[in-house]
Amino acid sequence: MPEPFSDAPFLADVAEGPEGGRAVWTQAADGTRLRIGVWPGGAKGTVVMLPGRTEYIEKYGRVAADFAAAGYAMAAIDWRGQGLSDRPQHRRDMGHVVSFDEYREDVTAFIDVLTRLDLPRPWHMLAHSMGGCIGLRALHDGAPVATAAFSAPMWGIKMTPFLKSISTIVLGLAEPLGLDTSFAPTTGPYTPMAFDDNPLTADRDQFDYMMRQTQMHPELTLGGPSVRWVKAALEECAALMEMAPPDLPALAMVGTRERVVEIGAIEARAASWPSCDLLVVEGAEHELLMETPERRAQAFEAVLRLFQNAKAV
Repeated sequence: MPEPFSDAPFLADVAEGPEGGRAVWTQAADGTRLRIGVWPGGAKGTVVMLPGRTEYIEKYGRVAADFAAAGYAMAAIDWRGQGLSDRPQHRRDMGHVVSFDEYREDVTAFIDVLTRLDLPRPWHMLAHSMGGCIGLRALHDGAPVATAAFSAPMWGIKMTPFLKSISTIVLGLAEPLGLDTSFAPTTGPYTPMAFDDNPLTADRDQFDYMMRQTQMHPELTLGGPSVRWVKAALEECAALMEMAPPDLPALAMVGTRERVVEIGAIEARAASWPSCDLLVVEGAEHELLMETPERRAQAFEAVLRLFQNAKAV
C-alpha cells in the first residue's frame, strides 16, 4: 500500500477477515481523522462497505472473507464519531453530528483513499443501515460505483407510536433548551446486549462474533445517538425520499423481522426506483449479512448477482 498514508490500528485478532487486511488514517476536509480498512481479495472489483451506526471496520471481517472467496477486494470506513475515528469532544460514547453533510465529507475522503490506492474496479457499494442513508446521498453526489446494494437501509427510522407523537415537540425544543448534545429519549450509554430477543440476528454464532469484538476491544463500543443526530437523520431521510432515484443498478434487502429501520420506507424507495430490486428475507432481523447461514447466503448471493454483470466506472 503506497504512502503517504500512515498505518492505523487494525484489530485482526477479532476481525476474522482475509489475510493481508490493514487500516490507514486519512482526514476529512474539516480535519476529522478517519480510519479506513482494506482487505485484498481478487481482481473482479472492490466492495465499498458503508457501515451502520455504532459499527466499525472489523465487524465486517467475515463479510470481507466471503467476498474475497468470490474474487472481490473490500474496503470499509469508521465514520466520524465511531470505531477508532475521531469522536465528539463532549462525549466520545455518544453518536453525534450536527448535519449528515458531515458524513458526506467522510465519503469524499474515503473515495479519495480508494482512488489513490488504485483498488480493483469496478467498485460496488454495499451499505448497511445508517450507511444506506449516507450511501444513497453519495450516489446522488456522483460516487464512482457501478452498482449499489443496501442491507436494511436507514431510509426511515423505526419509532414507537409514542416517540413519533412527541418527536416533533422534543426535536423542536432541543436546541433552544440546550439539549442537542443529550442522549435521545430511550437511549443512553453503551450497554452490552443479550442474545434473547436481540434485534440484530437470529444466529448465535454471528451474535457472539459481534459481542466478542466489543468485549475484547471496548474502545469500539458506542452508546445511543444525540437528540441532534436524530433530528439530522430524520431530515436527511425525508430529503432523500423526495429526490428522484439514481440511475444505476441497485438492490435493497430487508428482513421480515426488521425492528431498527422503517420497512415501509425501504419498500417505497425500491418501488419508485426502476433499476432497484427488492429482496425480502423471511425471518431475518436487521443484520442480513450476519444472519443464519441460509438467510445470509440468500442475501450474499443476491448481492453477487447484482455485481457480476457491472461495468467499470
